[in-house]
Amino acid sequence: MKKAIRIVGVFLLIFFTVTSFVSCSDDDDPANNDFFAGTYKGSVSYNDGGSTNISTDNGSVFVTKIASGTKYNFAFSNSIPDLNGIEFNQEGDNTLVMVGSTATSYIRIDNDELKILYLKDGKTWTANCSR
Repeated sequence: MKKAIRIVGVFLLIFFTVTSFVSCSDDDDPANNDFFAGTYKGSVSYNDGGSTNISTDNGSVFVTKIASGTKYNFAFSNSIPDLNGIEFNQEGDNTLVMVGSTATSYIRIDNDELKILYLKDGKTWTANCSR
């Protein structure tokens, strides 16, 4: 009986280990997931063109993919206003680039890095983060 319990225990341990490795392969990739949520940490800033100027090297951005499948929300730390409903195109295997990106306004995201320079209505958001 002890031998049977030991065999079942070893089998379950191996099963859960293999399942964990297999199931995590694409979970961290915002480009290839139907659902994605991840936190990127690094420098973030915001300027509203007036009295609000926020900048920190220890900020974070929580990124979520919304139901449309091509739009993402960005929730900033440090009381920086969120960016919501930003549409993306996939570029390469694992990189997303904001639709309408230019040299002076872009958001680029992959499983390791988030880079933002976003200008709208005289307001500027920036992020240089990683996970």
